[in-house]
Amino acid sequence: MSSSDIFIGETIGTAVLILLGGGVCAAVTLKRSKAQNAGWLAITFGWGFAVLTGAYLAGGVSGAHLNPAVTIGLAIEGGTEWSDVPLYLGSQLLGAMIGAVLVWLTYYGQFRAHLTDPEIVGAQTGEEGMVDKAAAPKAGPVLGIFSTGPEIRHAVQNLVTEIIATVVLVLAILTQGLNNEGNGLGTLGALVTALVVVGIGLSLGGPTGYAINPVRDLGPRIVHALLPLPNKGGSDWGYAWIPVAGPLVGGAIAGGLYNVAFA
Repeated sequence: MSSSDIFIGETIGTAVLILLGGGVCAAVTLKRSKAQNAGWLAITFGWGFAVLTGAYLAGGVSGAHLNPAVTIGLAIEGGTEWSDVPLYLGSQLLGAMIGAVLVWLTYYGQFRAHLTDPEIVGAQTGEEGMVDKAAAPKAGPVLGIFSTGPEIRHAVQNLVTEIIATVVLVLAILTQGLNNEGNGLGTLGALVTALVVVGIGLSLGGPTGYAINPVRDLGPRIVHALLPLPNKGGSDWGYAWIPVAGPLVGGAIAGGLYNVAFA
């Protein structure tokens, strides 16, 4: 694959992944959305379909990594050149940020309605109705649309949860269609990966919201911090390292496990 193939495929594929994944979170979260309160099942299946669409679009161009953890796992396994890793990661981060901006544009009216609603604003305002930065929570009221956060804040548990979930994802990708000839599943692999993501969300997503992808969390979190959202609260940078480090460690472990057990 050429450098332009990697850049175009990973940027577009990751942008679509975050647009549809962040989009379902916005649909379920925001007031004046027809899908408000649709629940966890909608979110998990929405993210699965997001992975399916992004991977299908980018598969024939860049291989559709769409995730630094996958790229690291493939580099350790030997399927990706280490010299290409920085381009993959940079393209994925750019795509994730573009996708998050597109979610904001798509739900622009709903964001404004939600963040100016007295019930939402009341928890973050002082006596005069202005945002009280000292009292504002670490995670603002719409941060969950952009990035993940734990239900119980315990750094070790949160990190381990992300590592375990990412090992499952990357190992499932590395072993797709494994047989005596070493053939993969081709475009069918996108469907398998999407179903694995749904399964991870249903089974392992409860503690942290299953980032399992560093740029899925970091790129939109940066966008949340930069967007002119009224009363948006904090971006919770104190937690931000966990959904980056956990998936990267998980991807590396999965690559090593593949080499030991399946290569």
